[in-house]
Amino acid sequence: MNKKSLKKALAEEYLLCSKDPVYFMRKYCYIQHPMRGKIKFELYDFQSSALEEIKDNRYSVILKSRQMGISTLTAGYSLWAMVFQEDFNVLVIATTQNTAKNLITKVRVMNDLLPSWLKMKKEEDNRLSLRYANGSQIKAASSSPDAARSEALSLLVIDEAAFINNADDVWTSAQQTLSTGGRCIALSTPNGTGNWFHKTWVTAETTDSDWNPILLHWTQHPDKDQAWRDKQNSLLGDKMAAQECDCDFISSGNTVIPGELIQWMADNTVKDPVEMRGAKKEMWIWKYPEQDKRYIVSADVARGDGKDYSACHVIEVDTMEQVAEYKGHIHTKEFGNMLVNLATEYNEALLVIENANIGWAVLQQVIDRHYQNLYYTYKHDGVVDPEVHLGKGYDIQDKDKSTPGFTTSSRTRPLLVAKLDTYTREKACIVRSKRLIEELFVWIWKGNRADHQNGYNDDLIMSLSIGLYVRDTALKLHSAGLALDRRALGTMGNANTQAGAYNAKQVYEQNPWKQQIGNGEEEDLTWLL
Repeated sequence: MNKKSLKKALAEEYLLCSKDPVYFMRKYCYIQHPMRGKIKFELYDFQSSALEEIKDNRYSVILKSRQMGISTLTAGYSLWAMVFQEDFNVLVIATTQNTAKNLITKVRVMNDLLPSWLKMKKEEDNRLSLRYANGSQIKAASSSPDAARSEALSLLVIDEAAFINNADDVWTSAQQTLSTGGRCIALSTPNGTGNWFHKTWVTAETTDSDWNPILLHWTQHPDKDQAWRDKQNSLLGDKMAAQECDCDFISSGNTVIPGELIQWMADNTVKDPVEMRGAKKEMWIWKYPEQDKRYIVSADVARGDGKDYSACHVIEVDTMEQVAEYKGHIHTKEFGNMLVNLATEYNEALLVIENANIGWAVLQQVIDRHYQNLYYTYKHDGVVDPEVHLGKGYDIQDKDKSTPGFTTSSRTRPLLVAKLDTYTREKACIVRSKRLIEELFVWIWKGNRADHQNGYNDDLIMSLSIGLYVRDTALKLHSAGLALDRRALGTMGNANTQAGAYNAKQVYEQNPWKQQIGNGEEEDLTWLL
């Protein structure tokens, strides 16, 4: 072939590569394989399809299984755009800077192994950035909120997006830099619900969104079968394998209450309220009070900064069914009045109000209205004892020995979390509210502390936890009261028993509950006590 023919052939080949990233990568790109060294990038069919979608859509959100080669595919797409466009500016953001620079390394390797007529001349090449003679460049950055703020981006790559805690802030700041036509690829395995990646995926799937969803499940990979999937359980553990392989948001998360259980409640116990009260329909009612039922009203008071909500639940004591719920922004005086009215409506329910910070203002309103069944926490040697409460009929003679409301502290908070965890795992608590379910999906472990994800709240969760915890205390006191009544019955007719004293043997031997039966034997009826 003469020079003229060769030049024409290369020009035609160059044109083919510039139009089709799949053709370019299959024919000319090499990758660094961990076991086989530098090998040609033979795209699988699912990778080719994904690459076509990335090319045809401005914003792509990719929900993927592990070991699908998508980071490498994204690196190849970035290189293709940088080679065939001038001043194409790529920024890679990941959980750490080291993770982000791995993608730059892939770009570097691919470019170095291109034929000379395609290879770009490097003008800058260091650990975190790569710039070519045509002005195109790629940089790596960690996930700080302002990472993309000062860049004029052609392409933003958000790698492992579900694991970036402040991804909402990153995306908000990046949108300004993409406003002139820039593109974005957000890729990740799932990491629970409620985070930016999950919200973006759901929006892309369910609405007419700018985002194009691309699902890459492990079953699409021709080299993976059920034996491979089963092995992942043994290598990673069931929970981590579900996160890394199954593209399942619910089972992948780090929620305090297992995601599968939250979903079970959403599918089986959640109901629409029979009534929604208030101008903004913030009070939800599922069951009206019944005359012979006992109820607890438990409340958590917002700090008043506009981010949190005041919340309360009405719980039927015996069945632990959620029968009413409130969540909204309300002034403390109005909240106190509302709680008194609600507790009165539900058979003068035991009213439990969290007393931290602004909670005292609500409690004072309840006290000023002389509500008689307000929860008090007993102080033992100056320390609040969450195991003892003083409710209806308690005459407060010494206020130093009790405090109104429930005190959430470093001591009591783990107890509240444990109580909610126990009752939900046993499916003993009947949850009706979808608002509560939404909070549970974003209530996660942050180290050793149960807390809501950034941008969410847990007001309904904490108020329910307080109610369930006090519910146990209330039942204990109720049982203790029955026991005292039975003791009084047991001493009736026992003239030899000293006033106020109780002797089990005397009750057994000298009380009317020991009766003659037909055959001359005695039947002990004290078990009725």
